Amino acid sequence: MTDRQTLAPKSHDDLPEEREAASRVTIIGMALDGVLGIIKVIAGVLFHSQALVVDGIHSFSDVASDFVVLGVMRFSRQAPDDDHPYGHQRIETMGTMVLGSILIAVGAALAWDNTLRLLEGGAVNIPEWPVLVAAAISVASKEWIYRYTRRVGIAIRSDLIIANAWHSRTDAFSSVVVLFSTMGAMLGYIWLDILAAVVISVIIIHIGWRFTWDSVKELVDTGLSPGDTETLKEIARNTDGVRNVHELRSRRMGHDILLDVHLVVSPEISVSEGHQIGMQVVTAMREALDNILDINFHIDAENDEEHIQTSEQLPARAEIREALQKHVGNLPPNSRLRLHYLRNKVHMELFMEIPRSEALPDAHRISQEMGNYPWFGSLRIWHAHPERQAES
Repeated sequence: MTDRQTLAPKSHDDLPEEREAASRVTIIGMALDGVLGIIKVIAGVLFHSQALVVDGIHSFSDVASDFVVLGVMRFSRQAPDDDHPYGHQRIETMGTMVLGSILIAVGAALAWDNTLRLLEGGAVNIPEWPVLVAAAISVASKEWIYRYTRRVGIAIRSDLIIANAWHSRTDAFSSVVVLFSTMGAMLGYIWLDILAAVVISVIIIHIGWRFTWDSVKELVDTGLSPGDTETLKEIARNTDGVRNVHELRSRRMGHDILLDVHLVVSPEISVSEGHQIGMQVVTAMREALDNILDINFHIDAENDEEHIQTSEQLPARAEIREALQKHVGNLPPNSRLRLHYLRNKVHMELFMEIPRSEALPDAHRISQEMGNYPWFGSLRIWHAHPERQAES
């Protein structure tokens, strides 16, 4: 028995609100990046700081990434449709990968250019005090936009917005490097300015690689960490009625988690009880990880990893009932047949109402005769007298 439990989808009214929140914080950050980029490039050129010029180019790369974010958020927050029943969050993952690639390309170009400058002898002119002012303004403003953007990203559960927040913080980090390198250069260590430009470039490459690699892992359906996986398995094992968990697979889609889990339960219970046990496991797992979007659980009567998997070639109910009638005779209309497919055999329970005047079927004889069928496992016959039921 397999069932799938998905969190109730967000209403169509929520999705435009999320897009609006993401667009608003991105536009604010884009405007701030543009202004800071202009200030830092002009101040770097006028007051002899190559590190500040590189930092300004970094700010302009933020503007480019903000355009990517705006475009991606427009499509990734659409409601699920027939072609995309799980939603469009993977578009956001692709956008994060593009953002990381932009950072790697910009960082690599700046690192190469400034490494050549450093090998050729470094800076010639000493940076002046306005460079310190520009860097300090950048640190304060970029730290503010980082905190604001990250808060919005967490609220709307968007890895792309959170990634863009960290992109802003790399600008703050690089401005801190500019501050200290400028102080050192003003004290006579002029080469520190070019070295700082190289360091900033490496920081940009590192952040870009982290975004890109995380997105690639998500696109190829990398699962949860071993620790989180074991935690979920333990939750299932501790659920009343679950004998074992012999398979649990996971993958990510944006901020959400999708799970497939096989639960081993007693073969004697009913289908509805197995479903109820599965629902209890779903509830407990969601209490442990609140970003689980979809859980597809399968109820197994035996562990397929320990025993030979039950063949789909075993006979169906109609064929089994027909074979049983040959040895029992005509079954009463109100008889019920319960089948258990275990270890590649069919085990049967037959429930019958038999009047006192009629002889009871010989279960031993019938089992011996049906032993000629290769699929036969066992037979148990339960009987009741309809008169006794009527009296009670």
